[in-house]
Amino acid sequence: MIREWLRRKKQKEEKIMYVIAGLGNPTAKYEKTRHNVGFDVIDRLAEKYNIRVSDNRQKALCGTGIIEGEKVLLVKPQTFMNLSGESIGAILNFYKVEPETNLIVIYDDISLEPGRLRIRKKGSAGGHNGIKNIIAHTGTQEFLRIKVGVGEKPQGWDLADYVLGRFSKEDREKVEDAYERAVEAVSYMVKGETDKAMNLFN
Repeated sequence: MIREWLRRKKQKEEKIMYVIAGLGNPTAKYEKTRHNVGFDVIDRLAEKYNIRVSDNRQKALCGTGIIEGEKVLLVKPQTFMNLSGESIGAILNFYKVEPETNLIVIYDDISLEPGRLRIRKKGSAGGHNGIKNIIAHTGTQEFLRIKVGVGEKPQGWDLADYVLGRFSKEDREKVEDAYERAVEAVSYMVKGETDKAMNLFN
Protein backbone atom coordinates (compact mmCIF):
# COMPACT_ATOMS: atom_id res chain seq x y z
CA MET A 1 0.00 0.00 0.00
CA ILE A 2 2.77 2.44 0.99
CA ARG A 3 4.85 1.41 -2.03
CA GLU A 4 1.90 2.16 -4.33
CA TRP A 5 1.38 5.57 -2.68
CA LEU A 6 5.06 6.42 -3.10
CA ARG A 7 4.92 5.36 -6.75
CA ARG A 8 1.94 7.63 -7.40
CA LYS A 9 3.56 10.50 -5.52
CA LYS A 10 6.72 10.14 -7.60
CA GLN A 11 4.70 10.10 -10.84
CA LYS A 12 2.91 13.28 -9.83
CA GLU A 13 6.22 14.96 -9.14
CA GLU A 14 7.46 14.15 -12.65
CA LYS A 15 6.88 17.08 -14.97
CA ILE A 16 6.22 15.65 -18.40
CA MET A 17 6.55 18.21 -21.19
CA TYR A 18 5.34 16.05 -24.09
CA VAL A 19 3.19 12.95 -24.33
CA ILE A 20 4.13 11.12 -27.55
CA ALA A 21 1.60 8.40 -28.33
CA GLY A 22 1.83 5.85 -31.10
CA LEU A 23 -1.41 4.09 -31.98
CA GLY A 24 -1.78 0.38 -32.57
CA ASN A 25 -3.22 -2.87 -31.26
CA PRO A 26 -1.58 -4.92 -28.49
CA THR A 27 -0.44 -8.56 -28.65
CA ALA A 28 1.87 -10.29 -31.10
CA LYS A 29 -1.03 -10.99 -33.46
CA TYR A 30 -0.98 -7.38 -34.68
CA GLU A 31 2.77 -6.73 -34.78
CA LYS A 32 4.03 -5.13 -38.03
CA THR A 33 0.50 -4.62 -39.40
CA ARG A 34 -0.46 -1.40 -41.19
CA HIS A 35 -2.55 -0.30 -38.20
CA ASN A 36 0.47 -0.60 -35.90
CA VAL A 37 2.84 1.88 -37.52
CA GLY A 38 2.39 4.17 -34.50
CA PHE A 39 3.73 1.47 -32.18
CA ASP A 40 6.65 0.90 -34.56
CA VAL A 41 7.65 4.58 -34.51
CA ILE A 42 7.49 4.61 -30.69
CA ASP A 43 9.83 1.61 -30.70
CA ARG A 44 12.28 3.53 -32.92
CA LEU A 45 12.12 6.56 -30.62
CA ALA A 46 12.69 4.33 -27.60
CA GLU A 47 15.70 2.74 -29.24
CA LYS A 48 17.27 6.02 -30.37
CA TYR A 49 16.81 7.86 -27.08
CA ASN A 50 17.35 4.86 -24.78
CA ILE A 51 13.86 4.96 -23.28
CA ARG A 52 12.39 1.78 -21.85
CA VAL A 53 8.69 1.55 -22.72
CA SER A 54 7.62 -1.05 -20.20
CA ASP A 55 5.70 0.66 -17.37
CA ASN A 56 1.98 -0.12 -17.14
CA ARG A 57 0.17 3.17 -16.62
CA GLN A 58 -3.40 4.17 -17.45
CA LYS A 59 -4.02 1.18 -19.77
CA ALA A 60 -0.79 1.81 -21.70
CA LEU A 61 2.84 0.78 -21.90
CA CYS A 62 4.85 3.91 -21.10
CA GLY A 63 8.40 5.12 -20.72
CA THR A 64 9.83 8.45 -19.59
CA GLY A 65 12.97 9.92 -21.08
CA ILE A 66 14.62 12.95 -22.64
CA ILE A 67 14.36 13.96 -26.31
CA GLU A 68 16.25 17.10 -27.34
CA GLY A 69 16.37 18.31 -23.74
CA GLU A 70 12.64 17.87 -23.14
CA LYS A 71 11.15 15.32 -20.74
CA VAL A 72 8.75 13.10 -22.65
CA LEU A 73 6.46 10.17 -22.01
CA LEU A 74 6.34 7.59 -24.80
CA VAL A 75 2.98 5.83 -24.87
CA LYS A 76 1.61 2.67 -26.53
CA PRO A 77 -2.09 2.35 -25.54
CA GLN A 78 -3.09 -1.24 -24.77
CA THR A 79 -6.83 -0.63 -25.15
CA PHE A 80 -6.95 -1.66 -28.83
CA MET A 81 -7.08 1.02 -31.50
CA ASN A 82 -10.72 2.10 -31.28
CA LEU A 83 -10.44 2.93 -27.56
CA SER A 84 -7.08 4.74 -27.69
CA GLY A 85 -8.61 7.89 -26.21
CA GLU A 86 -9.41 6.16 -22.92
CA SER A 87 -5.74 5.66 -22.20
CA ILE A 88 -4.41 8.89 -23.70
CA GLY A 89 -7.08 11.02 -22.03
CA ALA A 90 -6.28 9.48 -18.64
CA ILE A 91 -2.54 10.04 -19.10
CA LEU A 92 -2.99 13.69 -20.10
CA ASN A 93 -5.19 14.23 -17.07
CA PHE A 94 -2.80 12.46 -14.70
CA TYR A 95 0.24 14.44 -15.82
CA LYS A 96 -1.66 17.70 -16.37
CA VAL A 97 -0.49 17.90 -20.00
CA GLU A 98 -2.40 20.13 -22.42
CA PRO A 99 -3.30 18.22 -25.63
CA GLU A 100 -3.38 21.38 -27.77
CA THR A 101 0.31 22.08 -27.24
CA ASN A 102 2.02 19.04 -25.74
CA LEU A 103 0.50 15.90 -27.25
CA ILE A 104 1.93 14.25 -30.37
CA VAL A 105 0.00 11.31 -31.87
CA ILE A 106 1.54 9.01 -34.50
CA TYR A 107 -0.72 6.79 -36.58
CA ASP A 108 -1.48 5.19 -39.96
CA ASP A 109 -3.19 6.96 -42.86
CA ILE A 110 -4.69 5.08 -45.80
CA SER A 111 -5.01 8.26 -47.87
CA LEU A 112 -1.21 8.56 -48.12
CA GLU A 113 1.07 6.40 -50.23
CA PRO A 114 3.18 3.91 -48.26
CA GLY A 115 6.11 5.72 -46.65
CA ARG A 116 4.73 9.25 -47.03
CA LEU A 117 4.52 11.43 -43.92
CA ARG A 118 2.08 14.19 -43.18
CA ILE A 119 2.45 16.38 -40.10
CA ARG A 120 -0.50 18.40 -38.88
CA LYS A 121 -1.23 20.69 -35.93
CA LYS A 122 -4.94 19.82 -35.82
CA GLY A 123 -7.74 18.30 -37.85
CA SER A 124 -10.70 15.94 -37.91
CA ALA A 125 -10.48 12.19 -37.37
CA GLY A 126 -10.70 11.62 -41.12
CA GLY A 127 -12.44 8.29 -40.56
CA HIS A 128 -9.70 6.98 -38.23
CA ASN A 129 -11.42 5.41 -35.22
CA GLY A 130 -8.40 5.77 -32.93
CA ILE A 131 -8.23 9.51 -33.57
CA LYS A 132 -12.01 9.79 -33.26
CA ASN A 133 -11.79 8.27 -29.78
CA ILE A 134 -8.93 10.56 -28.75
CA ILE A 135 -10.97 13.60 -29.84
CA ALA A 136 -13.95 12.28 -27.84
CA HIS A 137 -11.87 11.83 -24.67
CA THR A 138 -9.81 15.02 -24.88
CA GLY A 139 -12.59 17.26 -26.16
CA THR A 140 -10.37 18.80 -28.85
CA GLN A 141 -9.21 18.25 -32.42
CA GLU A 142 -6.20 20.48 -31.82
CA PHE A 143 -3.22 18.25 -31.13
CA LEU A 144 -0.03 17.58 -33.06
CA ARG A 145 0.00 14.50 -35.24
CA ILE A 146 2.30 12.56 -37.53
CA LYS A 147 0.51 10.45 -40.12
CA VAL A 148 2.39 7.58 -41.73
CA GLY A 149 1.09 6.53 -45.13
CA VAL A 150 0.12 2.87 -45.53
CA GLY A 151 -1.60 3.17 -48.91
CA GLU A 152 -5.20 2.89 -50.07
CA LYS A 153 -7.03 -0.37 -49.66
CA PRO A 154 -7.49 -2.26 -52.93
CA GLN A 155 -10.96 -2.20 -54.44
CA GLY A 156 -13.21 -4.85 -53.02
CA TRP A 157 -11.15 -5.32 -49.86
CA ASP A 158 -12.64 -4.97 -46.38
CA LEU A 159 -11.01 -1.98 -44.65
CA ALA A 160 -10.41 -3.86 -41.38
CA ASP A 161 -8.75 -6.74 -43.23
CA TYR A 162 -6.51 -4.27 -45.06
CA VAL A 163 -5.30 -2.23 -42.07
CA LEU A 164 -4.80 -5.37 -40.01
CA GLY A 165 -2.76 -6.93 -42.81
CA ARG A 166 0.99 -6.70 -43.31
CA PHE A 167 3.03 -4.79 -45.88
CA SER A 168 4.54 -6.21 -49.01
CA LYS A 169 8.34 -6.36 -48.97
CA GLU A 170 8.52 -3.25 -51.17
CA ASP A 171 6.10 -1.25 -49.03
CA ARG A 172 7.79 -2.43 -45.82
CA GLU A 173 11.06 -0.86 -47.00
CA LYS A 174 9.25 2.42 -47.66
CA VAL A 175 7.60 2.57 -44.25
CA GLU A 176 10.81 1.59 -42.46
CA ASP A 177 12.38 4.67 -44.06
CA ALA A 178 9.35 6.71 -42.99
CA TYR A 179 9.87 5.62 -39.38
CA GLU A 180 13.33 7.19 -39.41
CA ARG A 181 11.91 10.44 -40.78
CA ALA A 182 9.10 10.38 -38.21
CA VAL A 183 11.67 10.06 -35.42
CA GLU A 184 13.50 13.06 -36.84
CA ALA A 185 10.24 14.99 -37.09
CA VAL A 186 9.58 14.38 -33.39
CA SER A 187 12.99 15.86 -32.55
CA TYR A 188 11.89 19.13 -34.18
CA MET A 189 8.36 19.10 -32.76
CA VAL A 190 9.44 18.80 -29.11
CA LYS A 191 11.60 21.89 -29.63
CA GLY A 192 8.54 23.81 -30.82
CA GLU A 193 9.64 23.62 -34.46
CA THR A 194 6.57 21.91 -35.91
CA ASP A 195 6.47 24.29 -38.88
CA LYS A 196 10.04 23.31 -39.77
CA ALA A 197 9.12 19.62 -39.47
CA MET A 198 6.16 20.19 -41.78
CA ASN A 199 8.36 21.91 -44.35
CA LEU A 200 10.94 19.14 -44.21
CA PHE A 201 8.76 16.04 -44.15
CA ASN A 202 5.31 16.77 -45.63
